[in-house]
Amino acid sequence: MSFLTRNLLWKLFAIAAAFGIWLNVSNEPDLATIVSVPVQYNHFPRDLEISSDIVENIEVEARGPSGLLRNLSDSRIAAVIDFASVTGPGERTFTVTNSELKLPRDIELVRTIPAQLRFTFERRTTRLVPVDVRFSGKMPAGYAIAAVDVNPPELRIEGPESHVLSSGKLDSDPFDRTNLTSDKTLTLSVYAAEPEVRILNSPQVRVKVQVRPSR
Repeated sequence: MSFLTRNLLWKLFAIAAAFGIWLNVSNEPDLATIVSVPVQYNHFPRDLEISSDIVENIEVEARGPSGLLRNLSDSRIAAVIDFASVTGPGERTFTVTNSELKLPRDIELVRTIPAQLRFTFERRTTRLVPVDVRFSGKMPAGYAIAAVDVNPPELRIEGPESHVLSSGKLDSDPFDRTNLTSDKTLTLSVYAAEPEVRILNSPQVRVKVQVRPSR
């Protein structure tokens, strides 16, 4: 039984300190607070994408001892939404509970705003989309564009199926025609106006413009 009596004074001090902390916390008034916490997503489906709005933060109303609530904003709490049950396209609703938040002990979850999150899942798909070259500036008098060569003429995009299929074209940065009196080649960046899709290739094209006298 020597291990029970070894450093007995320190053990008694530790017990007394722990009791003092508990007593201090237990005597604190219960308060309520609302904090903004980030939303994280676990087990994201490999071949699916969310085509609805992505929720980045939710509001959490919690109640508990004032001392614990003061530290709630600094405790790096997050609402972790588990997508393990999502196996195909469609709408899915997730209710945010304390299981997703894992609040500290003695902190009670009152509610979350919103209380539920709904997502629309679609299959990920790709498609070749033409690049539309935009022009800016005014050609000098007596000159006109004879031909425009775009390389590559199409770029592959990827994203949720409905957004990919509805994407009509990609826009290049403007090709400046000011003072253009001879053939010119520029490398231009390409922009996907549909925010849910992304360009898989390098988002650039080489544009060669051939110029001829207009009279």
